[in-house]
Amino acid sequence: MKRPLFYFLLVTLILVGSSFYLLHKKDIKTPDSYIQNKNTDSGKEINTETSEKSRKQATDKTSTATLSAIGDILIHDRVYNPAHVANGQYDFMPFLTPVQSYLGEADITVANQETMIGGVEIGLSTYPSFNSPHEVGDALKESGVDLVTLANNHTLDRGEEAIRNAIQHWNKIGMPYVGSYVSSKDKMKIRTIEMNDIIFSFLAYTYGTNGISVPKDKPYLVNLIDMEKMKQEILEAKELSDVVVVSLHFGQEYQRLPNDEQKKLARQTANAGADIIIGHHPHVLQPMEWIERADGKRSFVAYSLGNFFSGQKGDYKDIGGILQIKVEKVEVNGESIVKLNNPSFIPTFVGEDYTVSPLKKVAGKEAVYKEIINHMKQWLPELNVH
Repeated sequence: MKRPLFYFLLVTLILVGSSFYLLHKKDIKTPDSYIQNKNTDSGKEINTETSEKSRKQATDKTSTATLSAIGDILIHDRVYNPAHVANGQYDFMPFLTPVQSYLGEADITVANQETMIGGVEIGLSTYPSFNSPHEVGDALKESGVDLVTLANNHTLDRGEEAIRNAIQHWNKIGMPYVGSYVSSKDKMKIRTIEMNDIIFSFLAYTYGTNGISVPKDKPYLVNLIDMEKMKQEILEAKELSDVVVVSLHFGQEYQRLPNDEQKKLARQTANAGADIIIGHHPHVLQPMEWIERADGKRSFVAYSLGNFFSGQKGDYKDIGGILQIKVEKVEVNGESIVKLNNPSFIPTFVGEDYTVSPLKKVAGKEAVYKEIINHMKQWLPELNVH
């Protein structure tokens, strides 16, 4: 009898001890920051905070693109006559060869084509009523320009025929244009360029057309500065793009600083949603700066990029440049944040033979180069001038 009783007591003790152990283990809390990896058989513990961070980084995406802009392409007879090769044909590439590599550096390059390239068939002409050879457009295309702006005070110099001839050639060579159009339908199509997953939209406007009236039934021939209309078009452009670039033909000719009207218009354009504002018309360089917007963002403005390729000489009219700015788009959880940074500038010089060269490389212009650096950096100390 004693042996069965002994075994009974032993089994009872084992069962009670096991129950106590299991109940105690159940009360032990596992830290929330650790979980069992159910996808593997290794049984390794994974820190969920690190895992969530890794997943977040995997969903974030950063894209970058660079935009360049150059000033006025203003083709006088003293520029196109030396470019004549034979039989009404012209070659402007020799004038641009020294800067070709710089123009092709950026992902997108924009030029202000101030004279209509209506071609020889309607007769070439110079100041004050310009008409230029088609080959000007060919040279810009070959040099790396990706889009031209056409809204300026010389848009209507030779009338609708020159505009239609010019746009026909821009279309032929595959060059997008803004600011002047051949129809209402043409005008309604906002031009965009996508580069590295960043979409840029482009608009252009001018203060006037040298007293030449815009036909009332053809307002599409040139975009005039009208803030209410501009606000609407900028809003439409924002719906289609990440970055809105607006070209403004404004200011006072040959003045090296923007006037109050320019500054006011630039602020209004920025607050309407323009991210980058490129100014033209003064024919000399004016400084650049950031504009703090009401929505907390900031826009970049170059008040005037001067003459890039023209027949004007002296008093800083033969100095222009190549602006470049970096655009960064960060996509986080389906939302995009766009930032502008690293503005840089290469001053250029039009020589006696009308060849365009980097100012830094022009012999005898060392003092002028230093002066231009200070001039362009005065409101933008971080501007990198080459």
